[in-house]
Amino acid sequence: MTLAQRVGQLLMVGTPASHHMSGTTKTAVTKYHVGSIILTGRDHHGVTAQRHGADNVQKLATKHSTANSPIAIAVDQEGGYVQVLQGKGFSKIPTALHQGTWSNSSLKAHAKKWGRQLHRAGVTLNLAPVMGTVSKHLDRKNKPIGYYYREFSHHPHEVAMKGTAFANGMRAAHEQVAIKHFPGLGRVRGNTDTTSGVRDHVTTRHGSTVKPFGVGVRSGAQFVMISSAYYDKIDKKNPGVFSYRIMHTMLREDLNFTGVEISDDLGQAKQVAGWSPAERAVKFIRAGGNMIVTVNPKLAGAMTAALIARAKARPQFRAKVDKSALKILTAKHRAGLDP
Repeated sequence: MTLAQRVGQLLMVGTPASHHMSGTTKTAVTKYHVGSIILTGRDHHGVTAQRHGADNVQKLATKHSTANSPIAIAVDQEGGYVQVLQGKGFSKIPTALHQGTWSNSSLKAHAKKWGRQLHRAGVTLNLAPVMGTVSKHLDRKNKPIGYYYREFSHHPHEVAMKGTAFANGMRAAHEQVAIKHFPGLGRVRGNTDTTSGVRDHVTTRHGSTVKPFGVGVRSGAQFVMISSAYYDKIDKKNPGVFSYRIMHTMLREDLNFTGVEISDDLGQAKQVAGWSPAERAVKFIRAGGNMIVTVNPKLAGAMTAALIARAKARPQFRAKVDKSALKILTAKHRAGLDP
């Protein structure tokens, strides 16, 4: 792969779930060598239509665009209010809070069924489950998770068990998962997608709400999504997505995670609006991240240009780019996405 193609592997850009490939997203793949897409919005056309769209996406994985590396297709398919793909062939998935009332074995069996549906639709990565624990006193005042019943429980142990059952079911269906949003969004009030200055004043490096992520990592999660909130008791100066202490010290060293660290949205999220798209991309990779998510595909050009320029100027940064590309390609290989 050329440097530009390796940098392209580090990006996941958005495209409407209703037709899989907008013109802007197509340009991101063919011109900027982007190696992954995330389906956004909602679609009700069912499994067959989604598979047709996925097959068309893979036709763009050429020698020029991605060095023939297939394109990873991701989706948020948690259940309840967060279920992007619906319609014929897709089950109506209940909220995570409801899923949390089932036995571990029952939840795993259901998740395996849901994972098979995604697999048939050509989706390779489910950006789920949420491993955050919403404090009981916050409940629905917690806008990113609790408000939508995205937590499995108010107790970290139960979150760990149910989240792992969900993830194991997905993996049993040959569907990869990304546990999220490390180190947890259950103790904030604002939603980082729509609000800036979101801070967690409670979570600590070894706190009880971090432990479900450790269980998820040990169970085999190959992706961990990083939160863009600030964590005052861990790193007051940097949001999670720009924090070496969170992404390297906590996730790599404390939890021994060796897979792909994927960002929460760095495209349209209000939380990161204070930095330019170029700065967001460079800061995330420099702090130890591997895959940059931007639901806005128009930012692919600025982000890849910044990463290429930095890699050419700084050998140490280029090594981070190469290491990240290798991690992503390894994850693709494990998902059966081989040239």
